[in-house]
Amino acid sequence: MSDKETSTLQSYVDSAKGAAQSMLGSATGNQADKSQAEDRKAEADAKDTLSHTGGTIGGMSVSSSGVAANDQNRQAGSWNQTVGSGKETVGNLIGAEGMKKEGQQQNAEGQAQEAQGQLSDLGKGVGDRVQGTVGGMVAGATGDKDAQARAEAQHDQGKTLQRGAESDIQKQNP
Repeated sequence: MSDKETSTLQSYVDSAKGAAQSMLGSATGNQADKSQAEDRKAEADAKDTLSHTGGTIGGMSVSSSGVAANDQNRQAGSWNQTVGSGKETVGNLIGAEGMKKEGQQQNAEGQAQEAQGQLSDLGKGVGDRVQGTVGGMVAGATGDKDAQARAEAQHDQGKTLQRGAESDIQKQNP
């Protein structure tokens, strides 16, 4: 749907073309074909990596496909974890068991809240990508350029939300 330079599917197609060209070069003994095949496979790998790149900055997900607002629970959960950790630390330092327990509870609730937001964004992202892809195919078949552009935008926003959530989840579970 989106730019061919950041398309996961396009990277797979390019990789398959490189493999076929490499086999042809091996069969014919043509070093130029072999070299071009290696270049094509390296380019496909780079496109695949770029396609899967994403992150989160200040309540927004950012990827090669654009920028999208995150579910509010992600940032609020992160904030609750920070405040909870602070309360727990202060409670430990001054010997206030109640404050320590309150901080532990707020931290745990923040973790759950952030996870809920991540799952929401992941699900919405995947759903938007599917709807955008299908909508784009239907619009392309009917020749409706405006609907095709809207579907592509929906796909790209979904990809951005998905990649941002995946990035956060991977950071938490290395």
